Amino acid sequence: MVIKRSVILLLWALISSATACKKEKAAVQDAPVSPTTGTRTQFTLDSIYLYSKQVYLWSDVLSNYDQFNPRGYTTESSDLANFKKELFIISQLKVNPASGLPFEHTATSGLSKYAYLENGNNKGILAASGNLNQAAVLKTAQIKTGGKQIAYLAMGSFPVLNNSKAAIDNAFASLSAANPTYLVIDLRSNGGGYVETAAYVANLVAGTALNGKVMYSEQYNSLVQSGKAPILKKQLYYDSQGKTILLNGKNATMADVDFTEAGNTSLFSKKGTMESITDIYFIVSAQTASASELLISVLKPYFKVYLIGEKTYGKPVGSFPINIDTYSIYIPSFILRNSKGWSDYFDGMSPDIPMSMADNPVLGDPTEPCLSVALHAITTGITTHTAISSLKNNRNTTTGIAPSPVMIETRYRLKK
Repeated sequence: MVIKRSVILLLWALISSATACKKEKAAVQDAPVSPTTGTRTQFTLDSIYLYSKQVYLWSDVLSNYDQFNPRGYTTESSDLANFKKELFIISQLKVNPASGLPFEHTATSGLSKYAYLENGNNKGILAASGNLNQAAVLKTAQIKTGGKQIAYLAMGSFPVLNNSKAAIDNAFASLSAANPTYLVIDLRSNGGGYVETAAYVANLVAGTALNGKVMYSEQYNSLVQSGKAPILKKQLYYDSQGKTILLNGKNATMADVDFTEAGNTSLFSKKGTMESITDIYFIVSAQTASASELLISVLKPYFKVYLIGEKTYGKPVGSFPINIDTYSIYIPSFILRNSKGWSDYFDGMSPDIPMSMADNPVLGDPTEPCLSVALHAITTGITTHTAISSLKNNRNTTTGIAPSPVMIETRYRLKK
């Protein structure tokens, strides 16, 4: 009996050992490895794949290196075109079950909704381009009608906070003086920008009663959250001034960042003197994207929020710049959830009062169609489109999707 038991235990040990070896071999085979030799172009193609395999929000859909074959993208007219083609293919792999289409699908062939690549390295501070060319504050106005005190603020973008804070502070200081109950924020041309700046505006709108309450959280893929994305060691960490930081005697890298959800949950911290707002009306269009949508999302749980205009772009995800050779790529790296855990607006936020956008609107003019409708809704309490259809502007001059809508995160906490 003793001999039989020994034999059984020995067989079990051998089987377990063999199984473990097979699992170990499979794990090695599944690792995102690439050749150690090749041309500069081939290494760049490899890098786009390798970073996506570890950092992309939906990296789970990427096959292994041999199956994906990044070096096979050589049929376009230039290296840059080949790099963009590879990134586009990656961006179309994850399908949104709600629509049956890729999360990054657009009506334009070859164009990703979120991911993009550009010439030049980025040191954490995005150069002013596209929508970020617009000033943060375009127009302010104080309006009193029907016994209601209303503040109006048009914002063109969310640039780096250091470059826009003074203008934003001045705008809110002037609007707060009349203690308005209603706030109209015009984001019709705002394609996004920096998360930090959008969050700062939210803190100016919020009253002190919201101090310490959750504003939003950033959620990365499980690999990044658990600190198991070693490729981030190749990306230097930059502070808000675009400078490197020494950590334990060497330059900190993005692998030193705390990417846990707990470490990336932002709380309200009141700024400015505005305390009286209860209702917020956002004027939006198809160009209202990313950080603009984030502002709407984080205020929804705490205020009465209404949208006037067109369905927004739909970008509840953000990124940070990844430098590869002489290029920077931006791939969705995190999803943003408000205090209710809501982030489901990949297809855009639908307006409560649908309207077309007017040609060359005079921002802040009470007779401008969208603002006129907002004022009517505030003074009457009617916030349905059918009840005020006579005020609808029927011209449809929307320019289409926002050019390269961006939502960039640069405020990362280093691990303790």
